[in-house]
Order: sequence, then structure tokens, then C-alpha cells
Amino acid sequence: MKVFGIVGWSGSGKTTLAVRLVPELTGRGLTVSTIKHARHGFDIDKPGKDSYMHRHAGAKEVVVCSTRRWALIHENRETPEPELDELIGRMTPVDLLLVEGFKAFDHDKLEVWRPGRGGDFLHTRDKRIIAVASDAPLPEVRLPVLNLDDAAAIADFVMGHCRLEAA
Repeated sequence: MKVFGIVGWSGSGKTTLAVRLVPELTGRGLTVSTIKHARHGFDIDKPGKDSYMHRHAGAKEVVVCSTRRWALIHENRETPEPELDELIGRMTPVDLLLVEGFKAFDHDKLEVWRPGRGGDFLHTRDKRIIAVASDAPLPEVRLPVLNLDDAAAIADFVMGHCRLEAA
């Protein structure tokens, strides 16, 4: 399974790019999964629902299953956030796993950069960033610079880098 990351500052367009890349890549016959890092807490179920009551009763893990999908909710409680490799190990193998966020982990990444969003470039500190996607020219960047609005070209780049071929 190939792993490729999308990183950038909050509000840069990482999620927008990821949700544009998934259909572009699956349309080429690849199987694709995603992992998204949430900097802040999040909850996928609601107060009053059975799964919520199971978790709040103290269950370490709760699986919710239907004919359409299933989800595993794992409570970290006093344990630290798992490493990316541990999360990847829990996933079903696919052709490509897109990782949104997880800036500090050791996998190849594309930086999403919008000049108006502020913050420093990440690629100047992270040698695993191999290209930058932006909505503006970046003549000062020495890495490949891709048009943020061209999902097809970015998919071509990711597939070439990961040595994936369309099915």
C-alpha cells in the first residue's frame, strides 16, 4: 500500500484537495482510502445514541455496523494518540492511502500553500515534502509547483511519484 500525504496550514485547502483527488484517482481504477488528522477533539456519534452511551459507559472500543457501513470508535482515554503507522496497520490495504495532516510523520507529502493564508512554508523544514500545490505562482520554491485547481495534474504527479498505474 502506497502512502502519500497532504499537508499545509489550517484553511489552506487540504481537505478540498483531498476530496477532489479521491474521485480523480478512483476514476482511474485505483482503490483509495484516507486518514485525516484532527488537531482538536471530534466526535462521530451523538448524545442519546446507543454507541454514545456505550462509550460513555466506559467501553474502550465500540463498533457500529449496518448494511451500508461500519465504524470503529476507539477511546484513547489516558493513552496517547496513536502513531500514524499504528493507524495504517488497522486499515484494509488499498492501492493508495492519502494522509491529510500528520505533518510530523515520515512519509512523502505535498504541501498545499495559499499566499493569502499566512504562515511559513513547511517544505523548508520537512525534506519529505516533495512538491507544493498552490493557487499562485511561487518562483522562490525549488520543488515542483502544481496548480492547486488542477486535480488531474496533481493525481498524475501522485501516481507517478508512487509508481501507480491506472487500472
